[in-house]
Amino acid sequence: MVRVREYVRADGTKVREHSRWAAGARREMSVLAVIALVVVGFAGTTGSGSAEGSGKKVPRPRSTAVYPVKFPDWDKPRPRPTPTVSYPIPWDRSH
Repeated sequence: MVRVREYVRADGTKVREHSRWAAGARREMSVLAVIALVVVGFAGTTGSGSAEGSGKKVPRPRSTAVYPVKFPDWDKPRPRPTPTVSYPIPWDRSH
């Protein structure tokens, strides 16, 4: 939408502030609406792939979760990191 500020025409007519469609936007919006209607129309005619009305039994959804959730090696203690240096490092560097 384009916002048009208040102005006065050459003949003295005062025009209030208003908004209008940008050039070509109305045509683009109508093309988009037609495409959307076609997509919705074809989606309704192709069927959803369900077995409803075809006589097949469809399994009902059920939970497959097992509670409490356990992760492998969750109860094992974690290995402690080993130091990368095996000699003592003197922290007093004033010498």
